[in-house]
Amino acid sequence: MKRVLVGLVVAVTGGAAGIGREIARELGAAGALVCIGDLSGDAARAAAAELPGTVHGCELDVTSERSFHDFLAVTEALLGPVDVLVNNAGVMWVGAFDDEPDSATARMLAVNLHGVIRGVRLAAPAMRARGRGHIVTIASVASKVSPAGEATYAATKHGVLGYLTGVREELRGSGVRLSAIMPGVVDTELAKGTSTGAAPLLQPVDVARAVVEVIQRPRFEVTVPGSLGPMLRWAGVLPQWARDLILRRTVPNQLAAVSGSSARATYEKRLLDGDSGD
Repeated sequence: MKRVLVGLVVAVTGGAAGIGREIARELGAAGALVCIGDLSGDAARAAAAELPGTVHGCELDVTSERSFHDFLAVTEALLGPVDVLVNNAGVMWVGAFDDEPDSATARMLAVNLHGVIRGVRLAAPAMRARGRGHIVTIASVASKVSPAGEATYAATKHGVLGYLTGVREELRGSGVRLSAIMPGVVDTELAKGTSTGAAPLLQPVDVARAVVEVIQRPRFEVTVPGSLGPMLRWAGVLPQWARDLILRRTVPNQLAAVSGSSARATYEKRLLDGDSGD
């Protein structure tokens, strides 16, 4: 049956802008009770004030155990026990693997991978104790492929999918559901200056609507657009030479896309300074 969203308590990380903001907008408009967290608490509160429905905003640093714990505690104090956690916060540095600053590597691991692990570890036990709950993670199609120029980013997303796969088995029969949303390139600051390859450029609302749909009808793996799923599955059973040929024609070469461009300079300076992502 289709799950009713009215009254559902949802916590969204990285919710002040981009995909996270659209997730909060769609859920708030559907009657869910939403709390968005962002590294800038002021930005989160400002975004919450502009969104429909019941939406609160507060400070959240997903790289901090205390901050994440407090975010979930504040959400519960304001709205009630968390029914759904949406792990959305993410950052991405693009360029040659041997030019990647160590600080960029560390930041991607801390936010994209450790932040998701931390969120699951903090939210799932209470959900399991209640016998219900759902954790939705915004991964990426990079969970399945690894574009040139995004080696570490793809590694974090591969890691996320691997982690969720293992935890999902541990939670089997508990009433707690896990979902991984894997979009292609989305029109956000995180993806600025990159190429979409053979896939269309997505808008944040496309991902937000996929989140709403998977909360209503839970599934583990969801690609956006849906047509990416069959392509990736078919490519996975081909011999390596054929797989390489198909993926080189469909998966964008981000190293080539950003070569000689300054489009990502402002975003990546913020990333290296420890600012939040999408």
